[in-house]
Amino acid sequence: MSGRLILIAAGGTGGHMFPAQALAEAMVRRGWRVKLSTDTRGARYTGGFPHVVAVEQVASATFAQGGAAAKLMVPLRIGAGVLAAVRALRRDRPAVVVGFGGYPTIPALTAARILGVPSAIHEQNGVLGRVNRLFARRVQAFACGTWPTDLPEGVQGTHTGNPVRAAVLDRAGAPYIPPGDYPLSLVVLGGSQGARVLSQVVPAALASLPAPLRAQLRIAHQSREEDRGAVIAAYSAAGISAEVQNFFTDVPRRLSEAQLVIARAGASTVAELSVVGRPAILVPYAAATGDHQSANARGLVNAGAAIMIPESQFDAANLAEQVALVLGNPTAAVRMANEALAYACPDATERLVELVESVAGAKA
Repeated sequence: MSGRLILIAAGGTGGHMFPAQALAEAMVRRGWRVKLSTDTRGARYTGGFPHVVAVEQVASATFAQGGAAAKLMVPLRIGAGVLAAVRALRRDRPAVVVGFGGYPTIPALTAARILGVPSAIHEQNGVLGRVNRLFARRVQAFACGTWPTDLPEGVQGTHTGNPVRAAVLDRAGAPYIPPGDYPLSLVVLGGSQGARVLSQVVPAALASLPAPLRAQLRIAHQSREEDRGAVIAAYSAAGISAEVQNFFTDVPRRLSEAQLVIARAGASTVAELSVVGRPAILVPYAAATGDHQSANARGLVNAGAAIMIPESQFDAANLAEQVALVLGNPTAAVRMANEALAYACPDATERLVELVESVAGAKA
């Protein structure tokens, strides 16, 4: 495949990888060669990337995990990743490097800095992650998925919105079927971090709903593998029909069919909810850096498209009350769905592509 080369670097969570995938899809369509640099965790998400995208796994690590010995090895692992990235960029020099955050982006962005390759960052959240904050003044453009974004002094951000995958765009604005006297689809998304509390609270909350409403529910619940058995047992004991998996490959379809979504407030989740247009109950992950998930949720909440329950107030009784309010009021549910659509940035990918190509063109 001919064409100019873009190197996309992203950390190993869906929040980083899904917008990276959206950019990769768009750049391939525009005739670019695309390489993806990620770690072993990120490689789990590469199945949805275009098959022509070359995936390179880099040595990386984080100070947030492991004991003292593991933390001492972090600089060495990152350093090895940087040396490998410099060699790779010299062999096949990209026109631009784009980082989406996470420690696995350090090698690519550092190599770009050393070799003078133009670079850009896309930050999905309203509060910058550690790596994006570190490199914010060292790139030629800084794209913001959530607006406003808390940027370091002197950094000029461009609001692009958060790109969503083509499979989500295919469901953009799918007609919303309001709650009624028929089976109701409810989707529970925990994300790669902080899913346990949803697995503990959601089944108990739904079990406390009135029997006629419980009988209508059809649940798709994404849980951690170690919690899956307990979640299945809880739904079964309550007589609730539920499919419980640790990862759903068809989230866009499930969102389009849902009457209500209960989820963490990761930036990609918020973007997908708004593009498809679905009412949501959002539970920001309390341990998120800088409480960035609360910042992510605020736009949908202020628009009237979502209900936010802080983790400190997230219990079965509170959640059951909010679920009953949405599913028991079709008019309000439709209004929430419409407000979600009004909040969406369905052209976020195109905005980001324009920014990336302008950075690449500076040294064309």
